[in-house]
Amino acid sequence: MANNSEKILSNKHNLQVLFEDNHIITVNKRAGDIVQGDKTGDKPLSDIVKDYLKDKYNKPGNVYLGVVHRLDRPTTGIVVFAKTSKALSRLNKLFANKEVQKTYWAIVKNKPEKENDTLTHWLKKNPKNNKSTAFDKEIKDSKYAVLHYKLIKKLNSYYLLEINLETGRHHQIRSQLSKIGSPIKGDLKYGFDRSNKDASIHLHSRELKFIHPVTKEKFNITAPLPKDTVWDACL
Repeated sequence: MANNSEKILSNKHNLQVLFEDNHIITVNKRAGDIVQGDKTGDKPLSDIVKDYLKDKYNKPGNVYLGVVHRLDRPTTGIVVFAKTSKALSRLNKLFANKEVQKTYWAIVKNKPEKENDTLTHWLKKNPKNNKSTAFDKEIKDSKYAVLHYKLIKKLNSYYLLEINLETGRHHQIRSQLSKIGSPIKGDLKYGFDRSNKDASIHLHSRELKFIHPVTKEKFNITAPLPKDTVWDACL
């Protein structure tokens, strides 16, 4: 559990730490944060976490932090970082071997035809516009993608879906939901009719479950939702 000093540091770095031990640290990513550095030159979340650890432990030198996985820039929710090289290699294996259960929440305007379903597509990424297109059949350079969703709440103008990812492809949830006619709220790139004011999309990495890479205990973390009227209506 975070103590008061951790909360103060979290505020200073504008960072919401969900869990930390000697091996891993998990944070609740805000919309707009990039997990790792890219061509924009914007400060990535990985560097913000390093600054937080440097301050918290008064470290004079460089801080080790391994990037295990990523979330899209407009997406919010859980990001796990490794604090040691041993934890990084073991977490990489867990993710690669699909031993991490990933649950997302997404808000859509158009109700899917089925209230729960498994979506199977082949996704092809276009690097020029950083977009993936979902196809019903395999095409050249496409990757197999599977997710499971269920409708968990009807809101005033929207629907809340819970999604469990079986594969982890580029923009997978966004492209697959768009393919069935239910683009995510605010996601102009994938067919929603208008953007959110803060350039976010209503897609949130809600829960992760896995076996802790070092302690070998069951690990389950849930990320609080962003504060806005639509997300507030989901609880």
